[in-house]
This record gives sequence, C-alpha cells and structure tokens, in this order.
Amino acid sequence: MTAPTPESAESAESAENSDGARASLETVRSEIAKAVVGQDSAVTGLVVALLCRGHVLLEGVPGVAKTLLVRALAASLELDTKRVQFTPDLMPSDVTGSLVYDARTAEFSFQQGPVFTNLLLADEINRTPPKTQSSLLEAMEERQVTVDGMPRSLPDPFLVAATQNPVEYEGTYPLPEAQLDRFLLKLTVSLPSREDEINVLARHAEGFDPRDLRAAGLRPVATTTDLEAARAAVAGTSVSGEIAGYVVDICRATRDSPSLTLGVSPRGATALLSAARAWAWLTGRDYVIPDDVKALALPTLRHRIRLRPEAEMEGVTADSVISAVLAHVPVPR
Repeated sequence: MTAPTPESAESAESAENSDGARASLETVRSEIAKAVVGQDSAVTGLVVALLCRGHVLLEGVPGVAKTLLVRALAASLELDTKRVQFTPDLMPSDVTGSLVYDARTAEFSFQQGPVFTNLLLADEINRTPPKTQSSLLEAMEERQVTVDGMPRSLPDPFLVAATQNPVEYEGTYPLPEAQLDRFLLKLTVSLPSREDEINVLARHAEGFDPRDLRAAGLRPVATTTDLEAARAAVAGTSVSGEIAGYVVDICRATRDSPSLTLGVSPRGATALLSAARAWAWLTGRDYVIPDDVKALALPTLRHRIRLRPEAEMEGVTADSVISAVLAHVPVPR
C-alpha cells in the first residue's frame, strides 16, 4: 500500500471542507423555511449572492414576505445586520455616516452609518429619491464609503439586500441603470400558491409572530468561516471555454434584440458566469454546465436590459426577451 502524497491529502481536506460548507448553507435554506413558506427560488438567490459577494434586489407587491425573508436570512447566519427604512426624506448621510463635531476635543469625528455592517437590509429602496439611492453606489461596487475625501472600508462580508415595490405603484422612484447594474440578482417574490397561503395562515393561527424570529426557532447555523470555505470552493469551480462563450453569446444577443434599447453589459456577463458557478457548486458539481447558466439567466439579466416603449405597449417583458434569447442561442455540447 502506498502512502498518500501531500497533494492527495490536501485535495481530500479541501473536498471535505467544501462538503461541510455546502451542508451548512443547505441548513441555512431549511432554517429560513421556519419563517418563510415557499419562495424557494428567492431563498436560493440570496444564498447564491452570498457566495458571489453580490447584492440582491427583491421585488414584489406589499405583503409577500420580502422583508421577512431577509430578516430570516440574517437570523440564520452569524453576521452583523442593520436595517434602513428608505423614505422620501432620507438623506445620503443617514446611510453612509457623517462627520460630527465634538465640542470636548474641538475636532470632527466620523460617525458610521448603518451601511457599516455585514448584511444591510435596504427596505423599500425605491421609496427614496435617486440622490439617496446613489449613496449606495460606491459601497456596493467598491466595498467602501468616501466621506470628506477619505475612503473608509466596509466589513467583509458585505451584502445589500434591497426590497422594492413595483414601480407602477404610487410613491416610488425607479432605480437608475447604474444602481440596478450593481445588483447581482433581481428576484421576483410572487404571491404564494393556495396551499402555501393556507400554510401561512395555519402558522399564524398556531402563534407564529414574524416580529419574533427567535420564538419561531430560528438560530445561527452557519458562520463566516463556513461562508469563506464555500466561497473558496466556488472559486475552484471550473468553467470551460465553451461555457464562457455561451455566456458571452447570450449577452451579445440581447444587444441585438429589436425589443431593447439597452442590452446586457460585460459586467452582466461576468455576473451571470459568477452566479452559474455558485449554482453549480450548490448542486454538488465542481464544473459549470449550460443548464446552470440557463437557471440563473433570468434573475441575473432581467434588470440589466431596457425595453423599447413600443415593445412594452405590445406586452413584451424583460423575462420574455431573455427567454427568447435562451431559446435561440446555440447550446454548447
């Protein structure tokens, strides 16, 4: 019998760490289910965003558990969490922080805003004007905040989970393209099925209180160590040249669509590839296949394109355009 080489022992240890991290994140998904009924795709999207160091925009009508979903995610992780309720009178400094004069020292000191956290819940982000929305641009892209000319780093991990109501509802401000492009995923939180809604009512009848998640049994089941191990495993997920070309062909096809005024940017292509790698790892593979790309195409790309007004009048949607692109772009074998 030959003794194991250091390389084989290291590979076995890496595989064991990867499996353990995957099991921890699967537990996170089941832990969230204690508070949120259904919405499996939204839960998966939040986990994918964590793995990709991305941000998530949750869109849905009021009352479909968007905020509860993010709070449940925070309760299942050992992460610092803060919440900002975006309102029309919210100022950028209310998010990022500001310089405060200290009369005792006769100096200005920086007082951190709620953005200095691991998981920021930006609740109803489209109810605040664009000036305040843009206060998150630097934080989301560069993981830092610049105040009075001095950059200040944000903690790692850092994730913005924003909720919004559809823009056709009164009192909302559409997010600008630059802001939307910084979200890795846009997840649509739909109305529950009849069975799920009955389950929701049954839980409330039994005493479930969405304001007290501890009483519902939610507890931290994954640590930052688990998350770092998972991210390292995702980074090791292989991508063939054919898959990379497939992602590029999908994104380029949106730029040629007659229904669009704005197609997917190169940033969108890298986001799609990153999300596909995370999904491949979550499903137990260390390589990406075309189905992984297809599975994440809608949530990754739907907010990065702009429809022509005449296409909107004809009932065309962003999802229908992307679905048509997926149907026509040749799939690599």
